[in-house]
Amino acid sequence: MTHPDLPDAEALLKTLAAQMRPHMTPQTALIGIVTGGAWLAERLHKELGLALPVGTLDVSFYRDDFHSKGLKRKVAPSTIPFEVDGRELVLVDDVLYTGRTIRAAMNELFDYGRPASIRLATLVDRGGRELPIAAQFVGATLAVPADASIDLEQAGGDQLRLVMQPIK
Repeated sequence: MTHPDLPDAEALLKTLAAQMRPHMTPQTALIGIVTGGAWLAERLHKELGLALPVGTLDVSFYRDDFHSKGLKRKVAPSTIPFEVDGRELVLVDDVLYTGRTIRAAMNELFDYGRPASIRLATLVDRGGRELPIAAQFVGATLAVPADASIDLEQAGGDQLRLVMQPIK
């Protein structure tokens, strides 16, 4: 459900792009984490006018809770259409919470090679870290109740919106 206190995702995307723009080079590549992070990476790629194509990661098999929780959705293939070795990468996710998804993404990235650097961009940082992970680029920091999740949805066309839902 849409929550009245959530900021506009489109405005946060503009804020995030403005933070990132001075740090982007011709060698910088974006990699979005499936699903919300991949949508966000596509939009940031257009906004920033980057030359390299966008990569995507589905970290399902790299999660530390895979064996206990199993797969919750259809697994998508990861696609990295550029050389990772020596590349400046920006990992993109919609919501940063415990840090476990980012840890899984970094583990998978190193299967593709050794990047020069990995920075993290997230639309929303909701706190609650369980691992020492921090985003270098953040659209907004929000206080989200522990019994709720915040997700990014496609709202028609390429428009994005944030929704808050109770955890089941």
